[in-house]
Amino acid sequence: MEFPTPFAVARASEEAHGGRSTIAAELAALTDRLAAMGGLAETQLAAAVEALATRDTEGAERVVAGDEAIDTIETEINGRAMRLLTLHAPVAADLREIVAALKISANIERIGDYAANVAKRSVIVNGLPPVLAAGGVIELGRLVRQYVQKAFDAYAERNIAKAEAVWRGDADIDALHTSVFQDLLSDMLMESDHVIACTHLMFAIKNLERIGDHATNIAETIQFLVMGTAIAERRPKRAAMPDPGGRPVARDPVTGGAKTDKLMDRLGGDT
Repeated sequence: MEFPTPFAVARASEEAHGGRSTIAAELAALTDRLAAMGGLAETQLAAAVEALATRDTEGAERVVAGDEAIDTIETEINGRAMRLLTLHAPVAADLREIVAALKISANIERIGDYAANVAKRSVIVNGLPPVLAAGGVIELGRLVRQYVQKAFDAYAERNIAKAEAVWRGDADIDALHTSVFQDLLSDMLMESDHVIACTHLMFAIKNLERIGDHATNIAETIQFLVMGTAIAERRPKRAAMPDPGGRPVARDPVTGGAKTDKLMDRLGGDT
């Protein structure tokens, strides 16, 4: 004789007492809070990039101060998710919704952290003489924001095609990151008084590249949420961009990332 699992018993009991409408309402509330968190993170990212573009130090400081609000919503989402798991014993699609919300909120929290890091660098750079290569940093920031926005839209619409576009777009972000890194390095070599500003901008573009990685993580989670499966392919990577001397940028044989990333890691800084 087979005995029902505790999850099956809990679900049968819940449905018998009209609990299905309750879990549906709580899932909707969870999704709404996640959307609010994503909207706030996107606003923070846009403001950080524009603070750099317009040399708006006060705007950058507001971004840094605003990071706490994202952390607060993440804590709320975690609490809502644990309540759903504990009280309703969800299975199948409901369980995927909750797991996806937890994973996406963690990625959004990191996007907020990295946006704040970009703003912190902007505060310093804005106090230094302008450098021409900063234009590439701003271009990268705006590209990353487009993919972050598309990732959030894909979640709201449960749109696999948009999620895949974000996933494949990670290669575009990586390629531009490598190109901008080379421009900053060239500027440092040619103009010694630009070294401090360009060093901070290097950290800024690394933070932006990592935001792109988290947008890609969200895209992968959407695939899991909608289809119940992981994306089978490895993340696409563009060929290395040449440096100013015409040589290809060395890439790590394991990760496929540019070895310039390892230089930034050794320098330390934002995490």
